[in-house]
Amino acid sequence: MPSALRTAREAAGYSLARMAALTHFSKPYLGLVETGRRTASADVIERYEQILGVTLGTALDPVRITHEWLIAEMPAAAHTRAGRRIGVSLVEALDARVVQLRHLDDTVSSSHMLPVIIRELDEATALARDGVFTEDVGRRLFTVVGELAQLAGWVASDAGQYVRAQQLYLSGLSATETIGDRVLGAQLLSSLSYQIANVGRRDDALLIARSAVKGATGATPVVRALLLERYAWAAARLRDADTTRRVLDAVDDAFEQRAAGVREPEWVYWLNRAEIDVMAARCAIELGAPAQAEPLLTQALASYNTDHVREVALYQTWLAESYAKTGALDAARATVDRAQAAAVHADSARLQRRITAVVKLIDRWAT
Repeated sequence: MPSALRTAREAAGYSLARMAALTHFSKPYLGLVETGRRTASADVIERYEQILGVTLGTALDPVRITHEWLIAEMPAAAHTRAGRRIGVSLVEALDARVVQLRHLDDTVSSSHMLPVIIRELDEATALARDGVFTEDVGRRLFTVVGELAQLAGWVASDAGQYVRAQQLYLSGLSATETIGDRVLGAQLLSSLSYQIANVGRRDDALLIARSAVKGATGATPVVRALLLERYAWAAARLRDADTTRRVLDAVDDAFEQRAAGVREPEWVYWLNRAEIDVMAARCAIELGAPAQAEPLLTQALASYNTDHVREVALYQTWLAESYAKTGALDAARATVDRAQAAAVHADSARLQRRITAVVKLIDRWAT
């Protein structure tokens, strides 16, 4: 991507200074992007495409970027930028806003959430690009950008906007590289691996998920459990039973190491024993052991917050699949019918895709 940006600019006859003026990014910043010392974010790519009349987004290679992230040296501190002075109070307000948006995603549809999160991300990115701040404030500000990018990517993926989600995840990774936050960087990459495992090249998903686990220096127990879960899922999608089972055992081990004195990042608030059991059940179904999945899913659903309509319905689709594959077709139909009723309110492309797949599966098993 860096060479593609430079090549496209030079082919159009624009100097770096002229490109900076047209894109409203600083010349030094674009120089870093074009030479590969900063990852090309989605907004940089979009502005190059608009101004130069070319298509560059397809050149984003998540596997290559993952490799670069894994071997890159961590910068010592956030860079100071010219412009508005950013203080602690503003960053604290941004932190609180990210938490609010993250929890709203549990109950609000993607179509309503995505434009709100994108607007917040754009504003935070502009502050990080143009503001003046101390090293500590800068670290917190770039963390906000990374967390918003992860949330935006997750919501975009739920809405079926997979290319946009990938760009958001990778732009967030660029923010984490600025401050050397390997753990948040791993969260962004593992989120991307989860999407790719579901709708892309599964071998790429496995490589990215494994790299996220390997590169997450200093990850806390629950964060490590989350990263390992997505690694296990990528392995299950490849029907790699040995790796899946080994990694699921590592998930359990990591989760059991959590302790009151260990501060976990807020973005892992949702991972609990029920969620881990759901992932184990899903992996069992992928590996051809649906009978193992049914009790795990039934127990998890019994304790789940019914206000989280989308997640409840998604887990019902997995329960319906486990019923269908064990021959309990009536139970499968009744369960997927409940998921379909919920889907009317959930407004989730991810959920609808699952329902369609499971209904087709039940029809096949019935014939």
